[in-house]
Amino acid sequence: MTLAEAFEAHRDRLRAVAYRMLGSHADAEDAVQEAWLRLSRQEAGEIDNLGGWLTTVVGRISLDVLRSGRRRPEVSYEDGPEYAVTPDGTAAPEELAALGDSVGVALLTVLDTLRPDERLAFVLHDVFAVPFAEVGPILGKSADATKMLASRARRKAQGARRPASTDRRQREVVQAFLAAAREGRFERLLEVLHPEVRLTAHTPDGTFVVLGATEVATRARVAAAAAHGHPTTYNGLPAILARTPEGTPQSLLTFTVTGDRITEITALADPAKLARMDLPGRG
Repeated sequence: MTLAEAFEAHRDRLRAVAYRMLGSHADAEDAVQEAWLRLSRQEAGEIDNLGGWLTTVVGRISLDVLRSGRRRPEVSYEDGPEYAVTPDGTAAPEELAALGDSVGVALLTVLDTLRPDERLAFVLHDVFAVPFAEVGPILGKSADATKMLASRARRKAQGARRPASTDRRQREVVQAFLAAAREGRFERLLEVLHPEVRLTAHTPDGTFVVLGATEVATRARVAAAAAHGHPTTYNGLPAILARTPEGTPQSLLTFTVTGDRITEITALADPAKLARMDLPGRG
């Protein structure tokens, strides 16, 4: 296997690490490309654990970006996939895939409340199962000090939870969306969708992005999934889970609600991925 082929085998995981650190697909791509440039200047025989080496490099690059404030705002990423999380660890591949599917907007929102060093410790250890002994050198800290950073990050994440009244109002907005979809009330759908709402849909054929309330409301796939689904909560967000009559997960929609309108919808309509996920029971 050539060095380039070996790098490509790690690319998706590296992009996932960088995206969870930086919250921007564009910045994640830049970080991964920089890691490749650094690898290309190395003697391959000097690297015992390529995956660990690359994770360290991407972690340090992301940390530098966070500390310098060079992050770019996220833009539409219609042509690229959402990056599945595939951490180095002992978990089975299907468990890692499920982990990737469960990490989304809610986590990125929480991560924005963390300091750069807390964010890296939390992402690499809690999301990607990288041992503290390997995370510490990236931060220039001991394993024990890194463990304390991750613990502090977890406490902040727990403290960032929204009040129950806010959660209740968000569920009401999603239920209004569900009712409008069931009844085919297009105008009502437009009322609960933000004019600049973003829909990201993951299907067996790939990932696509739709922008704007009119376009999202007219997507029959979303309305059909919502019409046959049940309100629930997933990954800290209000959600709609649809199952087949036999109980098999068919689609999962998660919603970001700002005020009284839905600003983002993530739709997963890939039965193979859904079957691997730890989903809520029937609502």
